[in-house]
Amino acid sequence: MTDLWRSLIVLVLGAAAGGACAQEPPPAPAAPMAAPAAPVPWSSLTPPQQQLLSKFGGQWNTLPPARQQALAHGSERWLGMSDNERGAARQRFQRFQALPPDQRHALRSRWQRFQALPPSQQAAVRQNFRRFQQLPPQRRELLRQQWRSASPEQRRQMVESARQRRLERGMRPHGPPPQRH
Repeated sequence: MTDLWRSLIVLVLGAAAGGACAQEPPPAPAAPMAAPAAPVPWSSLTPPQQQLLSKFGGQWNTLPPARQQALAHGSERWLGMSDNERGAARQRFQRFQALPPDQRHALRSRWQRFQALPPSQQAAVRQNFRRFQQLPPQRRELLRQQWRSASPEQRRQMVESARQRRLERGMRPHGPPPQRH
């Protein structure tokens, strides 16, 4: 599941981020009413963006503004990638597309919950993910199996125990240790 989680994040952000074997983030708080997305004029796109998005050119003005913004932002990211990064992104997207719809939906849902976290908690999830990736493969698999077989109450206890261990080592519960000046 780690590769799938990373794939979705890289697909959306163009950078590796996310959480594996971390606690499920709390439900997203109700967001304040955001201003409606502003339309993106086709003429405001650069020529390379217009070429990349040419299949949308004829219908651009009929697309919802949020979709226009997402396409414009995605095209900027794509154009900023190297050939190797684009190839890797294509492979990750193909793996994502090959997943059953319920798994794709679950990954999208997890990504949306991650996006709803405050930046400090996102950073903590990323740091935990990096720590997890540094563990030996056998240890990672053991932790995955323990997590999968645990009940919700056992998972809460596992998370609380990990928090306690971090506090005992002098680390903040949601992030890296404070920087000393």
